[in-house]
Amino acid sequence: MKKELKIYLASPRGFCAGVKRAIEIVEKSINKFGTPVYVRHEIVHNKQVVDELKKKGAVFVDELSDVKDFSRPVIFSAHGVPKSVPEEAKLKNLSYVDATCPLVSKVHRESEQLNRGGYEILLIGHKNHPEVIGTMGQLPEGSIKLVETKKDAESLNVEDFKKPLAYITQTTLSVDDTAEIIDILKIKFPKIKGPIKEDICYATTNRQSAVKEIASKCDMFFIVGSRNSSNSVRLVEVAKKAGCNNSQLMHSEKDIPYNEIKKSNTIGISSGASAPEKLVQELLNNIKKNRKVSIEEVIVAEEKVVFKLPKELN
Repeated sequence: MKKELKIYLASPRGFCAGVKRAIEIVEKSINKFGTPVYVRHEIVHNKQVVDELKKKGAVFVDELSDVKDFSRPVIFSAHGVPKSVPEEAKLKNLSYVDATCPLVSKVHRESEQLNRGGYEILLIGHKNHPEVIGTMGQLPEGSIKLVETKKDAESLNVEDFKKPLAYITQTTLSVDDTAEIIDILKIKFPKIKGPIKEDICYATTNRQSAVKEIASKCDMFFIVGSRNSSNSVRLVEVAKKAGCNNSQLMHSEKDIPYNEIKKSNTIGISSGASAPEKLVQELLNNIKKNRKVSIEEVIVAEEKVVFKLPKELN
């Protein structure tokens, strides 16, 4: 007789409104303009999503210089782009559709307003992440200083900043880690200005809250998502910090660790904001082949956010 395995399924999980909108922009562009439609960078950080869009006629390129046919439209990814990218598109006479998540665009606008207001800007985020490259690229080089860690925050010198100081953040960070960095900045720079409404997006916060709610009850925790997905990688860290040391990212190349599952009594499952729900269901079905399973969905928030499509697709 197989011992029953208890699975806690975190909710919300998976696609957020910005990801749904970005995927829909690619699909609607293909329907409206025909194929191929070019997409600069992965539209969202998930291999399966990208592969499915390729089958439908999307061609993914690293830079606009890789576009072979300038008569075809180009879509900018959900992570946002530096100002130089739409400028280059205009010079090349390329028509483009911007799929930047509206919550990332909010951070872009904040950076411009702060810059106009005479502030020096600190961006809390991860170097080389497309969202960070896009945000830093909203202003002339050197206008934004990147802070990645608590150590970076501690090593800032008060006397290096001649103007008033403000901070903004990447939208997909760990809520707790970011709060620790902000605390250091506030002690060091008591007058530092923060965003009116925090920059970490609702979906990141909700997914992390759901994982925190169940991690301490679990022998193992699986986060379904890609290795280059910032919010998925953060969820693994959050699960570990919240009490489940054996937390793993289930990406497309990773085999399901059946031996460890065999020894477990309780497992938690969630997925990053760019991971399709069918990947979660596939994981559940594979576990069910080996274990008798009972599933409890733990819901910490209801998400009703929907973002409008760009006007050129309506």
